[in-house]
Amino acid sequence: MAFIDEIKNRAKKEIKKIVLPESNDDRTLIATSEVLKQQFAEIILIGNKSKILERAKDLKLNNLEEAEIVDPQNSERYDEFVEAFYELRKHKNMTIEKAKEFMLDNIYFGMMMVKQGYADGLVSGAIHSTSDTLRPALQILKTAPGTKLVSAFFMMIVPNCDLGENGVFLFSDSGLNENPDSDALSEIAISSSKSFELLTGKTPKIAMLSYSTHGSAKSELTEKVINATNLVKQKAPDLLVDGELQLDAAIIPEVAEFKAKGSPLQGKANVLIFPDLNAGNIGYKLVQRLAKAEAYGPLCQGIAKPVNDLSRGCSSKDIEGVVAITAVQAQEHNK
Repeated sequence: MAFIDEIKNRAKKEIKKIVLPESNDDRTLIATSEVLKQQFAEIILIGNKSKILERAKDLKLNNLEEAEIVDPQNSERYDEFVEAFYELRKHKNMTIEKAKEFMLDNIYFGMMMVKQGYADGLVSGAIHSTSDTLRPALQILKTAPGTKLVSAFFMMIVPNCDLGENGVFLFSDSGLNENPDSDALSEIAISSSKSFELLTGKTPKIAMLSYSTHGSAKSELTEKVINATNLVKQKAPDLLVDGELQLDAAIIPEVAEFKAKGSPLQGKANVLIFPDLNAGNIGYKLVQRLAKAEAYGPLCQGIAKPVNDLSRGCSSKDIEGVVAITAVQAQEHNK
């Protein structure tokens, strides 16, 4: 069964409520219609109900009334959210008047729905930048207990591919941390291993990527990755990890035998940790466009409740998939 179909089936076992604040985007409405048809999550749309349903009619989407549609301007929860947001941010000079303005913003209002327990997760980013999604998440939901930093990853599903986990890879950090140091890189790797195991049920095999393999080149850039690899081994000794590795030595067994003899990964990595955001972002887009891979993300790890970003180049199918992933993360969060 395809990766995303498995995720949807898992989501159906315990239905979660997912907020989509970008109700003025057609892809969001089309995705909502599909989620409701397939019944793997309940959807809360933030926005003006009459405008949403009018646009749905134009798009020939006849089931959007099944979604909960909430307009911050006339919501019975508005005052509750204003007060709660003020309390959360008053140490940062928040005033009630400012809080009232923030709670008219769809993303901030949606994030408060998650914070206050009216929803289980949120997906945004089709028409907003990553910072527009993550800033309210960190202000309202904060980081998860024991988490040093929030990072972003993509689940990459490569068609007709027997590499990685039968074509399934996790790429990280491909959406958030610009130039992590060795400690941050090690934290990204550990968080990514947990995300991969949650979403696939498979053992993570982590490659710390570089332009060098086991000392074939030497510089500050390679030392950063070597140090990060050593930190992962110290912090999480049970993880299967190796680095520094070039991409081919990480995922091609024949190349690993030649370039990285003795590597515990044996060229079978399924979690790829990039040394910086340049490499991670370019890498995922190359695979998405040239290999025609499905790319789900940027998915977030390290936030106290499930919140996921989208690429602004996403399709309605991508949104649909990220909603399913967010629902599965919400199931895990409840445990």
